[in-house]
Amino acid sequence: MLINSTQLCQNIRTNHIKHIVSSSLNSLPDDCISLIISLTSPRDACRMALLSHAFNSIADSNAVWQMFLPLDYIHIISNSSSPPSLLSLPKKDLYFSLCYHPILTHNGDMKFQLEKENGKKWYMVGAKALSIQWVDTPRHWTWISLPDSRFCRVAKLKNVGRLEIKGKVKLSTLSSNTNYAAYFVFKLVRDRYGFRHTPVELDVSIEGTAAGEVHSVILDPPRNMPQQAKERADGWLEIEMGEFFNRFEDDKTVEFSLREDHDDQPKRGLIVQGIELRPKHNR
Repeated sequence: MLINSTQLCQNIRTNHIKHIVSSSLNSLPDDCISLIISLTSPRDACRMALLSHAFNSIADSNAVWQMFLPLDYIHIISNSSSPPSLLSLPKKDLYFSLCYHPILTHNGDMKFQLEKENGKKWYMVGAKALSIQWVDTPRHWTWISLPDSRFCRVAKLKNVGRLEIKGKVKLSTLSSNTNYAAYFVFKLVRDRYGFRHTPVELDVSIEGTAAGEVHSVILDPPRNMPQQAKERADGWLEIEMGEFFNRFEDDKTVEFSLREDHDDQPKRGLIVQGIELRPKHNR
C-alpha cells in the first residue's frame, strides 16, 4: 500500500499543532478556556471540541455558545411563533436550530435565521409586510398559500399596468458591522405576461444617505439572454437588489424597492414571497 507523503506530513503537522494547542490550554482554568473559545467562531468552537474529551465539554458549553447568539435572541424568540421551549434548549442546539430552522417573527410577517458560519442575522420581509401598490384591490392582486413558502400567504399578481413594491427594516434589527445584500424572492407562473422585455428598477438605500445605485433587470428574459435571477434551494427565484453596509446599530432604516412605471403594459403571473436581507461575502 503506497503512502501519500504530502498527506502524511500534513497529518503530522496537524496533530502536532493540536498537541501544542491542547497542552497550552490545558494549563488554563476552564473559565479562561471558555472565554478564549467564545472569542473565535462557531466553526472554530466545533473544531476545538474535537481536541480532547476535556475540551469537548467546554467547547460545547452554554457559556461559549451564548456568545455566538445575537444579544437580543431571547426577545426575538419570545416575539416569534415558536414555542417557548425553544429557549430551554442547550445554547449550541439553539444556535444550530436557528441556522437550519428559520422562525417567523413580527406576527408571522418576517422570517428570521442565523448564518451558520458566524451567527449573523438573516431576515426575510414577507409580502404581507411589504408595501405593494394596489395589493388590496382584488382585480389586481390576490393572496394565496403555497406549500413551499415559509409564510401563510404570498401575493400573486393578477393584472397591473404599473408595478411598485417597497419595504424597509430598521438597521438595529440586523447585525452591526456587516455587509448585507437585499434579494427579491419570487416565482413566475406559466401564463405570466409583461416581464419578458420590460425591465424593472431595483434600489437599496439607507435612510438619510445618498440614494443607492438604481439598476434595471429583466425578471423573465428570453432564452437568448442570460438569466439574471438564480434558483434557490427552496425552489424559488431570487435576484439581488443591491447591497449596503450596516456600520452600527441605530434608529435609521434600510429601504428597498422594485418598480416598473415607464409604461402601462399589462403584467400578470408574478408571485411575491418577500425580500430577504442576508450578509454578503464578497469573494
